[in-house]
Amino acid sequence: MAVMNDEVWREVFVAGLKNAHAVEHEALALMDRQIDRAKNFTEVADQLRAHRVETEQQITRLERLLGQFDQAPSGLKDAALSMSGNLAALSHGFAEDEILKNAFANFAFENFEVASYKGLILLAQQGDYTAALDPLNATLEEEQRMARWVDDSLPALTEKFLRLKREGENPSR
Repeated sequence: MAVMNDEVWREVFVAGLKNAHAVEHEALALMDRQIDRAKNFTEVADQLRAHRVETEQQITRLERLLGQFDQAPSGLKDAALSMSGNLAALSHGFAEDEILKNAFANFAFENFEVASYKGLILLAQQGDYTAALDPLNATLEEEQRMARWVDDSLPALTEKFLRLKREGENPSR
């Protein structure tokens, strides 16, 4: 495919970077609420804390990339998706199986992020934005690793949830 280095390509790529930046803010809001409420699941809270640090680094990478295009993140998108993340996490808080619902949502969210970064990498490659490839690939690897962890941990998480429930505990607190 021919290199596409024109204004439309740039506009789509920059919009994708801004969208990814907003999604990472949504991720922070989701993780913060989940970390606070994962009292019986310290392994989940620990993993979310580690991924939260990665997410902050991802936000910094995106801001640097946007700066290379003389662009800034969209404060409106960041705020809207951050609020959306808080509302999503809050809605699970009323469920007796909150930890499981969060795990299912995290699986979907992490895979959404993986797809988003794959798309951005494709745009960067075909638009000849080679300076963006290393930071985007680093973020993609982190998101893929987190998506695998969520997927791999689901059986043990479910078993622990059931064990705690059988023991009469509220496993979601």
